[in-house]
Amino acid sequence: METQVRLFSGIASENLAKKISESYGLALGKVEHFRFSDGELQASYEESIRGQSVYIIQSTMPPADNLMELLLLIDAAKRASARHIVAVIPYFGYARQDRKDKPRVAIGAKLVADMLAVAGATRVMTMDLHADQIQGFFNVPVDHLYASTIFLPYIKSLNLENLTIAAPDMGGSKRANSYAKHLKSEIVICYKQRAKANVIEHMTAIGDIEGRNIVLVDDLVDTGGTLCKAAEMMMERGAKSVRALCTHPVLSGKAYENINNSCLTELVVTDTIPLTQQSSKIKVLSVASLFAKVINSVQNYESISNNFLI
Repeated sequence: METQVRLFSGIASENLAKKISESYGLALGKVEHFRFSDGELQASYEESIRGQSVYIIQSTMPPADNLMELLLLIDAAKRASARHIVAVIPYFGYARQDRKDKPRVAIGAKLVADMLAVAGATRVMTMDLHADQIQGFFNVPVDHLYASTIFLPYIKSLNLENLTIAAPDMGGSKRANSYAKHLKSEIVICYKQRAKANVIEHMTAIGDIEGRNIVLVDDLVDTGGTLCKAAEMMMERGAKSVRALCTHPVLSGKAYENINNSCLTELVVTDTIPLTQQSSKIKVLSVASLFAKVINSVQNYESISNNFLI
């Protein structure tokens, strides 16, 4: 019997899942979501998936119910005798907890990886992990996609003179360097010192800024504090313009206020996480066609390396 593809979505990623299904050319499968009076979630498939390849699309940003729903859907697929169960996680939550950065702290990314495997996922597909080494936390295949496939054509379409790619912190220097090499541009690296989480005490930059059109690249934007401070510092040092490209729009706390009041020309993000507010400074590019293309390649045992620009 030929293994058929079934696409399903969790509640948090319904809009993106619909776009992926349209791009793939297959309607989303039926899933019933039920909550008990105390808020406990139950998920069930309303069609047969026996012997099928099941792709479950769900980002795992807070609240924790999003992760729990994904685990329940994976477990339900396993118990319904699905042949392959692929967790399509556009935004992999808990990825910032990838190591013990202080004593007696959990490694949340490893814990989530273990939970997905125990639930029954046979493969994981995700985008722009906060740390590449998280792929090694899994004992199942991981397809790690990059938003550069979407962002690089957009940067080129702007036709910016004196283009300079910037990393908002030392941890993003590898990503920024890859962009700069591909675009044959200059690179700037910001150095920041934090007083505590989400609070920057001091920031400076390494590289030529005056008269340049700066593009900051990062994997996610949370409160926007780093990006806004970097933009302000660069404009003060003579930059012509500063814009930012961030894959995952976490945008918590006063993020929207920070961005709207910042020196940023624009913040370009993807739809791995749905926006909770609209902003004239925030532009959203969809990753749906990329995920649909890779799902098709994985299903047909084809190489996916031609989907990576850098």
